Amino acid sequence: MTGTTESYEVVVIGGGAAGLSAALVLGRARRRTLVVDAGEPRNAPAAHMQGYLSRDGMSPAEFLATGREEIARYGVELVRDRAVDVTRGEDFAVELAGGRTVRARRLVVTTGLRDELPDVPGVAERFGRDVLHCPYCHGWEVRDQAFGVLATGPQSVHQALIVTQWSKDVTFFLHRVAEDDLSDDDLRRLAAAGVKVVPGEVEGLVVENDRLTGVRLADGTAHDREVVFTAPRAVARTALLERLGAELNETPFGAYAVVDATGLTTVPGVWAAGNAVGFAEQVVNAASGGYRAGATINGELLMSDLDAAVQV
Repeated sequence: MTGTTESYEVVVIGGGAAGLSAALVLGRARRRTLVVDAGEPRNAPAAHMQGYLSRDGMSPAEFLATGREEIARYGVELVRDRAVDVTRGEDFAVELAGGRTVRARRLVVTTGLRDELPDVPGVAERFGRDVLHCPYCHGWEVRDQAFGVLATGPQSVHQALIVTQWSKDVTFFLHRVAEDDLSDDDLRRLAAAGVKVVPGEVEGLVVENDRLTGVRLADGTAHDREVVFTAPRAVARTALLERLGAELNETPFGAYAVVDATGLTTVPGVWAAGNAVGFAEQVVNAASGGYRAGATINGELLMSDLDAAVQV
């Protein structure tokens, strides 16, 4: 396919929950749709996903495989490739890493984000297993175990407080956060929740027989822990949106596309959904956002074509 150009009504960039959901709606609406999937889902390290009604406990890989099968029933094409550039003229031209260029009347960008984890030995290796970031995703499965919370900034106080809903044995490791950076209200709430606050830099995790057993500080002391929660730095994959001139919203958790209630960005003809529009979008939220975008695009294309026909 190198060097060829094909035209679609809609190209969906990103093959996660948001992208597949948008593609499903568009395929059922008989729109010629292509999904470009680079194969880098954010939740790939997790064995299961939770909180999605009727899909609670399903593995992310199984969820995506099922979604791909469903969109194929309606003639939606999926290509395993990466969109490396996009330009806007009368329509949109999407250049793929494999050399193929595809054109589309409308775009849906669901490129998500990547998590930058604290540079502490053992954290990346155990992320999604016993190093976790979302208690709503994993809290039930590790309930009543000994929790550690590895601070990545003063905002980690919130995480330390939230996880007490799942365990009453919580130790908050300040790591590189100074105790003076915590407000009096922070300290009062931590004390009221029974959270033990431990200053000092974390040197690494203690792992025995492929199980997390503790957190070791730079001074050599170790604290027995079975689970560690930490908040990664979220980096949204917004390069294509920026290339098109989309407005971004700077937040404490990264920069995300500015969208309306349907997912329409500030660029006409371009929608975004999932973690491209916010850090906290869970799988169920992403699927919902993709559905709204797909339904809106179908209606918008229909009205646009009818208006053009009237003017002939």
